[in-house]
Amino acid sequence: MTNSVVHLLLVAVIQEQDLDSATTALQNVGASLTYLSSAGGFLGRRNATLLIGIPLGAKDKALGALHEVCRQRIEYMTLPLEGSPMPMPAPVPVTVGGATVFALPVERFEQI
Repeated sequence: MTNSVVHLLLVAVIQEQDLDSATTALQNVGASLTYLSSAGGFLGRRNATLLIGIPLGAKDKALGALHEVCRQRIEYMTLPLEGSPMPMPAPVPVTVGGATVFALPVERFEQI
């Protein structure tokens, strides 16, 4: 996004295994980005939090790129069976992945 003014900041939390493809897809639509390693609170899995600078009119392209590459997956979490005399873990399917995106208007942008 050379010499473009950022009008919108997208904060996207994605699964770490989608990071490379998401970074490439976002760069292909002209977005500039920075990523931070993060961890999910519920499952404790490793995530990536992307700070994505979007020029005017490029929001739909950036969201489309994330939608294409950040897919949902089924993972299994083991929980103890309720009321069981012995704590036997039972695998429970949990849907993880995709992208959680927050859009924030940019009041001021400076590139130093």
